[in-house]
Amino acid sequence: MLTLRYVVCDVFTDQALTGNPVAVFTDARKLSSETMQALAREMNLSESVFVLRPESDGHARIRIFTPSLELPFAGHPTLGAAFVLGGPLQAEIVRLETGVGIVPVKLEREGARIVFGWMTQPVPSFEAFADTAALFAALGVRGSVLPVERYNLGPGHVFVALESADEVARVRPDLNALANLGVIGFNVFAPVAGGWKTRMFAPAHGVNEDPATGSAAGPLAIHLLRHGRLRSGEEICIQQGAEIRRPSRLYARVQGHPTQIDRVEVGGAAEIVARGEFRIRDDAGTRV
Repeated sequence: MLTLRYVVCDVFTDQALTGNPVAVFTDARKLSSETMQALAREMNLSESVFVLRPESDGHARIRIFTPSLELPFAGHPTLGAAFVLGGPLQAEIVRLETGVGIVPVKLEREGARIVFGWMTQPVPSFEAFADTAALFAALGVRGSVLPVERYNLGPGHVFVALESADEVARVRPDLNALANLGVIGFNVFAPVAGGWKTRMFAPAHGVNEDPATGSAAGPLAIHLLRHGRLRSGEEICIQQGAEIRRPSRLYARVQGHPTQIDRVEVGGAAEIVARGEFRIRDDAGTRV
């Protein structure tokens, strides 16, 4: 009998049962990739994280799975894993080895309690997204206020700028049509009082709508900087998840200029809300 302990952490929120939940399996050394995928499917969250021994100079290596596939990197699983591991590690900066390299997460504490984290994300590449007509039709929108571009930092994200937060809230996408456009996250966004409102759809990832997308927050800040809507070093607040009753707040800042991005940081709070374990028999039909 194999016992697997996990922690559920609500990320990009300071209130339990909001934000984006992630399951962090704290010792996945004995698991095959197939079992990790099966466990992520069982949890049925947007992502689950599996913690392994480091292979270079990180504190730990993590693998991230949606219910249907593995991702080289994702934002809220990385931040959630840092919150879970930061307590026992007692480190100010937790260095996590991901499929796109080491991601450092700087943790802020009030006493012994971790209350906030800033992760330094990889600087993505970017390019124009060609099939805008099909994308607008799938989203049910007339067009985009800014150029439609795809940013790649492991997961890919495409951004469509709408006129208002109300227009973002009214989006009712054709999920099958979006899935046919590729394994990408499709983001709609607009300005709102105090920041920006976003929604992200990734049906080909097995995630119809995500409550809080850390891997899109950094690229969104870059997109805004590149198109004159944000100054270098300026911090933005991103609101996401209200439409699926998981309100979230993400923070992002980027340093550089439109042709040279130097640093991207994404931050947020998180709350550990549950702990549990799986017990898997060796003869249960799952290759551990």
